[in-house]
Amino acid sequence: MSMDDTIQQVIKKIVVRNAIEYGGSARYDVVISKVVGMMPDLRPQIKEQIPLIKKIVDEVNSLDQADQERMASKLMVFENVNKAAKRKEEPNLPPLQGATMGRVVTRFPPEPNGYPHIGHAKAAIIDQEYARMYDGKLILRFDDTNPLNEQLEYYDAISEGLEWLGIKPDLVKNTSDDIELLQSYGREIVMNGDAYVCTCRPDEIHSMRADGVNCPCRSLHSSERMTRLEKFFDGSFEQNEAIVRFRGNMSDQNTAMRDPTLFRIIDADHPKLGKRIRAFPTYDFAAPIEDSIDGVTHAMRTKEYELRNALYFSVLRSLGLRMPILLEFSRLEFEGMPVSKRKLKPLIQGGLVSGWDDPRLPTLAALRKRGILPEAIHKFVLSLGISLADTKPPFESLESYNRKLLDLKSLRLFFVRNPVEIRIVDPILNKIKLKNHPSGQLGTRIVQVSDRIYIDKADADRLKGGQEIRLMEMHNIRLDKVTQGKEADCLRVINTGQEIKSNIPKVQWVSNDDMVPFTVIVPDKLFINEEFNKDSLHTHNGIAESYVSKVEAGSSIQFVRFGFCRLQTNGVAIYTHD
Repeated sequence: MSMDDTIQQVIKKIVVRNAIEYGGSARYDVVISKVVGMMPDLRPQIKEQIPLIKKIVDEVNSLDQADQERMASKLMVFENVNKAAKRKEEPNLPPLQGATMGRVVTRFPPEPNGYPHIGHAKAAIIDQEYARMYDGKLILRFDDTNPLNEQLEYYDAISEGLEWLGIKPDLVKNTSDDIELLQSYGREIVMNGDAYVCTCRPDEIHSMRADGVNCPCRSLHSSERMTRLEKFFDGSFEQNEAIVRFRGNMSDQNTAMRDPTLFRIIDADHPKLGKRIRAFPTYDFAAPIEDSIDGVTHAMRTKEYELRNALYFSVLRSLGLRMPILLEFSRLEFEGMPVSKRKLKPLIQGGLVSGWDDPRLPTLAALRKRGILPEAIHKFVLSLGISLADTKPPFESLESYNRKLLDLKSLRLFFVRNPVEIRIVDPILNKIKLKNHPSGQLGTRIVQVSDRIYIDKADADRLKGGQEIRLMEMHNIRLDKVTQGKEADCLRVINTGQEIKSNIPKVQWVSNDDMVPFTVIVPDKLFINEEFNKDSLHTHNGIAESYVSKVEAGSSIQFVRFGFCRLQTNGVAIYTHD
């Protein structure tokens, strides 16, 4: 096969696939973009290929859906795509160091201080994947030792998010379940000389750590150290009056080892413990101990903790506890969709977004509401594998996995934005049977039609005198004239028959006798250049086929030439992606 034949074959496959995905009408702009994406070497000559692309698009668009599907089968369009996708989606996880089949224990330790997001999904999926890979055990452990941030709502949200995601832990526990044990280890590490109670002011501690100067509390007499220790845990100290610090090295280049905090006093109502506990361990102290006593063999966490690894092992070494293997990977967030609660909470508290499930957010609740499937998140995360390289892909990367899953089960319906009325002279149809999906596997529907239908204003604006277009799955029309009506101007069009013709645009439509008001909410990037995007949510009002009212809320559908959407209630849908 010559190079020209190869190029033509690739273009034809792209066009046929695009036509089927867009309800029988391939789009020039999308096809050109796909051609350049699949054949980047062709970019310098793409202008020369445009006539060929347009010719193939017109030929494919002139075919009915049955012929398009036969062509797709002949060209093995979706078979090749599925094979490539399957190879790409295979788990990309390397073997675990020191792993023994049947004895691997991993843990996922979220803090219940907010709703779970895509970054949590990555960690939880990797933890579960390794546990299952080695026929081991996964622990879900709520890291709940800061009552200032934690709420019962967040425990529930994390559990619900993980359940939706398909994460099934073998054990669920809270770090706060072991609070007395952790306090006893806190006493022990001070008594063995590897930690001390510090009563310096916070600004003094900050200054000494920055300058590498030893804290005077390090060198107290043993009797004073013990007195302070008892006062710390018996409730004699007030909040911010004293902390327990690890005896590290104040000149260490790794600032995490400059006498970090292990315990602090917090006067707050803990969601599980109430007010009976005041001395709470920090993550740096609780995490290694919990990992060790829980039998965790491989503790995985994001690379932001990498500098704290030395402290992790120092705590365990001081207490004579078993040491798990630590593994780091990059955190995950999307461009324009930060996962930091420092950025998200002010938006929620200030009413700039509707809540933790606002479809602009990267939380699991928001992704679910938007129409992202948990299977797509799994495939996407596993395609990334484990790497220390920063992972901040565009949201479109996840969309590509989701689209393949939605395409198989989403009804195809018509939605018209900014509807413009057209009146058909001498209509020949009063009803029409339409497929709910190009495959024919999702049944059919009957649409009542009359001499009054509606098309999108953008399509109407392109309709000039004498121009012909095809109403998808129905017949062709030609503009006759613009008429003045009592309610509004409308287009008077002539039915030109049902013959499928090339070189005429195809548009979706909604019948006056078979329509309901409908709204689609379209989320956009939440942040642009680190600033909140005030124009990140758009509302499209229009009309849809009345059949949409029969579809259950929560279902995903595809509005032809618009995109995939997830139905809410009362005639509203959230836009998922194209």
